[in-house]
Amino acid sequence: MVIVHHLNNSRSQRVIWLLEELGVPYEVKRYERDAKTMLAPAELRAVHPLGKSPVITDEGKTIAETGAIVEYLIETYGHGRLIPARGTPERLRYTYWMHYAEGSAMPLLVMKLVFGAIPKSPQLPFFIKPVARMITQGVIKSYLDPQIKTHIAFWDAELGAAPYFAGHELTGADIMMSFPLQAASTRSTLTPKLATYLTSLESRPAYQKALDAGGPFELMG
Repeated sequence: MVIVHHLNNSRSQRVIWLLEELGVPYEVKRYERDAKTMLAPAELRAVHPLGKSPVITDEGKTIAETGAIVEYLIETYGHGRLIPARGTPERLRYTYWMHYAEGSAMPLLVMKLVFGAIPKSPQLPFFIKPVARMITQGVIKSYLDPQIKTHIAFWDAELGAAPYFAGHELTGADIMMSFPLQAASTRSTLTPKLATYLTSLESRPAYQKALDAGGPFELMG
């Protein structure tokens, strides 16, 4: 049985959702972030040396990184579902968005989260905070916000030809892209089209079951 080493409020929520879409039996082993640092507990290092989530174990194998996990589960248990046929334009788009989600989209969104949190850090001396705020806000306004806006416009345009990122059916690419869209919705403004798309994903029965299985899910703002 697939065991999902699940960290609250994390990318591992997508893995549970995928397993629900595929109808694969699984077990959730829960880990909680430190309330102050929001970091994963040390116990996760016993599963994977980096001590991060998501991680799954299945038939003696330990697999980390969301994209690798999604690819493994679809190839192992999908039986042709949630992935376009080889040699099709949709398959090429699927591969692109699978890698884009974590390779291009999430770094910008994580950077905005980090830069926004620096001036609020209790470890930062009070007399440094105004300088830190000026520097971080400068980076956010001059670089991160414009970049994120460009990516959001790109997503909106790419969803113009079909209802999903890789064509007319839900695939692993949409599951991968759900997290960047959710993160962007807390740190920027989605277009009406993207907001509707995200709502449609979150309304799926499998997604709702995943929320029940994984517990309350709230992105860090």
